[in-house]
This record gives sequence, C-alpha cells and structure tokens, in this order.
Amino acid sequence: MRHEKIFSHPQRSSDAAISFKGYRFPPDIISYAVWLYYRFPLSLRMVEEMLAARGIELTYETVRCWATKFGLAIAGRIRSTSPRRGDKWHLDEVVVTIHGKKHWLWRAVDEHGALLEVLVQSRRDTAAAKRLMRRLLKRHGGARAIVTDKLRSYAAANRELGLSVEHRQHKGLNNRAENSHQPTRVREKVMRRFKSTRQLQRFASVHGQVSNLFMGCRYHRNAEHKRAVRTQAFASWEWACSARMAA
Repeated sequence: MRHEKIFSHPQRSSDAAISFKGYRFPPDIISYAVWLYYRFPLSLRMVEEMLAARGIELTYETVRCWATKFGLAIAGRIRSTSPRRGDKWHLDEVVVTIHGKKHWLWRAVDEHGALLEVLVQSRRDTAAAKRLMRRLLKRHGGARAIVTDKLRSYAAANRELGLSVEHRQHKGLNNRAENSHQPTRVREKVMRRFKSTRQLQRFASVHGQVSNLFMGCRYHRNAEHKRAVRTQAFASWEWACSARMAA
C-alpha cells in the first residue's frame, strides 16, 4: 500500500545539513527534546521534567528555543524526501481563537491521512480557499478527486482556478480531514491556547510532518511489521536531524 512507505532519504546535494554549532548540549539530546515535543502531547515543562529524569538539566525555555530553531528545518528535510502522497485530497477548516479573535486553520490530507498542507488564515472565504489550493497545486501537483464539506468557497475557488477534477461535497465523506484536526485540539489544550498565528502555523507545520513520519506505526498490523516500520521511522528521523551529510 502507498502509505506503508514512510520515508526515504536519497543523498541529494540540495538537502542542507542542520548545524548544531555553538550549543552546549550534543545534537542527540537536542533532537530528542524536539522529537518529544512534536511527537507527543507534552508541554514544554513536561519535556523539561522528562529530560531531568534522565539526568539532563535544562529549562523549559531552552526546549522552546530548540523547538523553534530546529523544528522547521527538520520538518523541511522530512518533507523534501517523503514519498509521493495520495491523489485524493480531503480539505477542511477549523476555527482557532487567538487573543479573542477567530482564525481559521485550513488543512489538507490525502486518503491515507497524511498531511499535505496546513495554513492559518484570518478569513473563511473563496480567497482563503484559493490560497490553500494554490499551495497544494504547487507542492503536490494535481489531484484525482477533492473531498470537502458543503462550504461554497471550495467550489468557487475550483472554478476560479480552472480545476476540472472531481469535487465531492459531503460532510460525511470528509471525516478523514475532520479527524486530522483532533491532535491539534489536544495540543491547544496542553499549551493553554496558541499565543499567535505565527506560533500556530509553525507548530502545525512541524507537527504534521513528524506525524506523517510515524503514521505507519499506529495501524493494526502484526508485531513484526510494526517494529520494522517503527525502526525505519526512527532511522529516518535520525537522518533528518543529522548535523552532517551522509557519506
């Protein structure tokens, strides 16, 4: 199946290595802290305590700086070497309140649940839908079918972009996209709401790519295959966090 192939890492000159120069802690500890923060619903203070239990003394502010500094770079390396995603796109939007003001978190996933694109916008209209569609087309090419709820902005955006793909508008068919919002809602509670649109965009982008990397570990399979998939995911994560290029 297409979603069983989680990650490959061809050695390309365009894959820039991540620099950990100038940091007191070794790269393994930094990447481990970043992995804990984005992989599990943990607050910064929880990550601090988990590291302290292993004899690694640092502050939660250090964890925050590491997540901010290295999260997007690691996510970019994961995205650049990820396999081709499915051609059936599920699109949905959910409201997120930041400082009392409504914002909309637009999300697109494929038929296997892998995140394709996530975008924070202040509007829920045709222009916002077009912006999401343009990013999808630029990064993933065309789609075989698009599944959305009954928001008219999706159909209007498709017409204005001149797309001729099949468009299915039915709330019951879009559970894949609607369920993909749940991890973000959990993190919103743990983090006691997002503080800014920039923080939300950064977190959702990194969190989605990390989830894509380990998504094969959560399906119901035999133990041997599940261990093999998890081993591959860990190896891919270590490569994405590597401070030097492969020989």
